Amino acid sequence: MIAVAMRILRRRDLAEDVVQDAFVRIWRQAGLYDPNLGSPRAWIYTIVRNLALNLLRNGKREDVVDDQELTALSDADAEGDPLSRLADSSSLRRCLEQLEPQRRVSLLLAYTEGLTHGEIAGRLGLPLGTVKAWIRRSLLALRECMA
Repeated sequence: MIAVAMRILRRRDLAEDVVQDAFVRIWRQAGLYDPNLGSPRAWIYTIVRNLALNLLRNGKREDVVDDQELTALSDADAEGDPLSRLADSSSLRRCLEQLEPQRRVSLLLAYTEGLTHGEIAGRLGLPLGTVKAWIRRSLLALRECMA
């Protein structure tokens, strides 16, 4: 399945994300499989192919940044940084500071800059699935910390 996704995407990290998303989709939609329409293998490869093509179509929004820009993004003391605008005694600031720097950056890009997961993945040069997982887990950690 990775080979099919690799032929379409030409990047192993994106291909692995597509295969992971495919497994999740297959698990959730297993009841929709109709053996009269084809073999299970064909159904699975169709899902992988469609997800890879969708990612490829949406990939035009991803721009990989250089290391200097990434360093500037992750620098918590940078001027105009949303975290530095919060009061020192703010519980939100305290909770955000507990997150790993790259996870904090991805969360702040999503909620202060309004970037999509795909745009964040492109900016940070990370797989889309990684960014989605980081943002989700960071939100859960923030909720727990704020409670």
